[in-house]
Amino acid sequence: MRKLRHPDRLGLHVRVVLDGAVVLGPGKADLLDGIAATGSIAAAGRRMGMSYKRAWMLAESLNAMFAGPLIDAAKGGAGGGGAALTPLGQRVLDAYRRLEQAAERAGAAELTAMRRALGPPVRKEE
Repeated sequence: MRKLRHPDRLGLHVRVVLDGAVVLGPGKADLLDGIAATGSIAAAGRRMGMSYKRAWMLAESLNAMFAGPLIDAAKGGAGGGGAALTPLGQRVLDAYRRLEQAAERAGAAELTAMRRALGPPVRKEE
């Protein structure tokens, strides 16, 4: 069985696929949230246990796939640096979070039925 990346979240994970590519999913949305909270792509990645390189790669891919950038980033160095969501980035993130909430409401009864149908948890031997 695979380890869950988001064990504290709903049993349903939304991935938005447009034109054959995953445009936004839980990880990218969490990265956007982290950037908004910390003002840094690197700090947002660290909060998620993600490497600096991976966080920047995801940020660059998000900026490339939409009509405009979602993240406004300034290079670090003596003057600092930093990152923030653009207005488009905030709109896309808000739309994704609303989609997650709608999916949770729509699937609540089915998820409850599946949880009730589960057997006892499997315990790992120590």
